[in-house]
Amino acid sequence: MTERLERTVFARLEAMGDVPLLWWKGEWWSVPRFLDRTRSCIETLERGGFGEGQRLAFMVPNSPLSLSLSLAAWSLGGSVAPLNPLGGGDLLLSTLKTLEPSLLVLPDSADQASLSASSGLPVALASLEGLLPPMTCRGGRRGAPSLAVTYSTSGTTGRPKIVPLSHANLLDNVGTALAFITALGPDETILNALPNFHAFGFGLCSVLPLVAGYRQIVLPSFLPVADALDALDAAQGTVVLAVPTMISLLCAAAARTGRAPKSLRTLLVGGDKVPLGLDEKARTHLGLPILEGYGLTECSPLVAVNRSYATRRLGTVGPVIPGYVYEVRDDEGRVLPEGSEGVLWLKGPSITEGYCDNPETTEQRFRDGWFDTGDVVRLDDGCLTLLDRATDLIIVGGFNVYPQEVESVLLQHPAVREVSVIGSPNATSGEVPKAFVVLQEGMDPPGERELLRFCRERLAHFKTPRKIAFVGELPRSPLGKVLRRVLRDEERRRAERGRG
Repeated sequence: MTERLERTVFARLEAMGDVPLLWWKGEWWSVPRFLDRTRSCIETLERGGFGEGQRLAFMVPNSPLSLSLSLAAWSLGGSVAPLNPLGGGDLLLSTLKTLEPSLLVLPDSADQASLSASSGLPVALASLEGLLPPMTCRGGRRGAPSLAVTYSTSGTTGRPKIVPLSHANLLDNVGTALAFITALGPDETILNALPNFHAFGFGLCSVLPLVAGYRQIVLPSFLPVADALDALDAAQGTVVLAVPTMISLLCAAAARTGRAPKSLRTLLVGGDKVPLGLDEKARTHLGLPILEGYGLTECSPLVAVNRSYATRRLGTVGPVIPGYVYEVRDDEGRVLPEGSEGVLWLKGPSITEGYCDNPETTEQRFRDGWFDTGDVVRLDDGCLTLLDRATDLIIVGGFNVYPQEVESVLLQHPAVREVSVIGSPNATSGEVPKAFVVLQEGMDPPGERELLRFCRERLAHFKTPRKIAFVGELPRSPLGKVLRRVLRDEERRRAERGRG
């Protein structure tokens, strides 16, 4: 019988008995209480017509509901699609059109009228405590019963890029992570505060603890940080899985209050490059250094990690975890010797087979069984160092921002002739978008404030540029292609001069 997530999780939880499992809004939920809510979700979905191969989309924060919905959909042979509420209305509707789910679940505090009308979907408003109201699902798009979750991104052109992952993908990645990361023991309490539409948040903060039988501190939001500190204290949290921005904010809150959670044993950080100095800040204010890791949505997500404090190599993301075959290649696809800088290619059982309805991108990234990560790395003595993104992706506090999406908005302004957007170094969020704008001749030039306001009205907050520089021309290659790398290098030098 093929191994499935819900079978693995139910077997683990039922063997645990009547013990605490989820810390939610100041109290522990026992295993039986969580299982009762999950069985209720299964019954309600089944009565509503949800079945094998169908997709359940949800846009709810981390909660007992998000966990129960996932297990319920899997139990009925379906899959889940956690969605990003910060992505903007047009992107959300485009994603839903591509996914064709049978049902969309929103928090019972949401306004469903406009979304239901514009998407044509049945919408269920549910309590975050896991109470799902009666509903009727539509047929929707059916996929293989082996499909577990689909993640969506805006893609480099604004078209949703859908990443499907199977039960086998997730179970392989989670199982390998639990065996490989020796910093994790048999009895842990994990902070689940990363958004569940993020592969790091869903795969490692939600699924991994369920598979392992770990306790979870479930927070609908990491902010305000004081509440996260209080929850870690009250629930005796032992492991924080976070992006660097979260660690930075925890350090600042701990420094401000003069207290740090005494139960913490492990800080696992990924989703973005760890800024210089953050490790020392974590030591000073949280009493622990950082174990840095690296992953990609397409890989379910973990690829490499420093497995323990005894073996960690600061400045690297540690060794590639078992199960992957890896190569570092040059731009022509030639395999490079260890110590060389090149693009990381991977093979392994936790990697998706390709993107939904996107054969062009699938063909570009997946070749002869290999996956092109698009990341420039160096491998030294078995440890991986991330050097740069081969793509122009900007990561703001762990969230992906694609320059072309921001550029397309700025180009809608009548006074903008050309624009290029890069990531500008930022001490808090790692990077923030910065736009270099060439104005139309013969028009009244807009000020920076006007263009920023123009963007804020059309983009999610984290995608909106924080700075705009007006330039006479953009750097270009002999073929006329704008060279974002030149702009990034100049921006980094400018930032270094500012710190000097």
